[in-house]
Amino acid sequence: MTSQAPTPAYRRLSVEERRSQLLEAALTLFAHQVPEEVSLDDVAEAAGVSRPLVYRYFPGGKQQLYEAALMSAADELRDCFDEPEEGPLLPRLTRAVERYLDFVGRHDAGFSALLQGGSVVETSRTTAIVDGVRRAAAEHILRHLGVEEPGPRLRMTIRTWITAVEAASLIWLDEDKQPPPEELRDWLVEQFVAVLTVTARRDAQTDTLVQALAADL
Repeated sequence: MTSQAPTPAYRRLSVEERRSQLLEAALTLFAHQVPEEVSLDDVAEAAGVSRPLVYRYFPGGKQQLYEAALMSAADELRDCFDEPEEGPLLPRLTRAVERYLDFVGRHDAGFSALLQGGSVVETSRTTAIVDGVRRAAAEHILRHLGVEEPGPRLRMTIRTWITAVEAASLIWLDEDKQPPPEELRDWLVEQFVAVLTVTARRDAQTDTLVQALAADL
């Protein structure tokens, strides 16, 4: 008698594992095609499952799946700015930007899908998801600055810098992740100080912050 090799054991995915698998497949597709051109059949094929299984997890269809995929990426991206409020500000900001770029580098498809979502699919929910990440990042930074009531110039400066970080990250992906992430990280932190310094010329609140930052250097 000839012995046969044992059949590998099949491991059934848990509900959360299967949902994560579908979201990852959806994020990859939505990052490279406009959502209107992506079907549930495409998502099922990319995930290696059946179309009815996709519907079982997302009975609302493609729109529900799209919003869930965006929210998944948004939740992780928001966590990048969750830094303990200890020590000098710039090292804290450097660590936050480093985590942000690490997310971009590891999830370039999801990052692209997240930032493009608000403009490609014009619904109030998707726009709110994208804008929520930006607002959360701004609030994290203001908290680290110790500012409870930021004036319009300071708030605008920080939100403008966050937009610049997003744009630089997308360009970085398009440029095959060059320069190296640590160089991009340091450059973005230097930009943060630079835009605050410019605003400080016109805003007393920001000027006080810049002087405090200078004391930490």
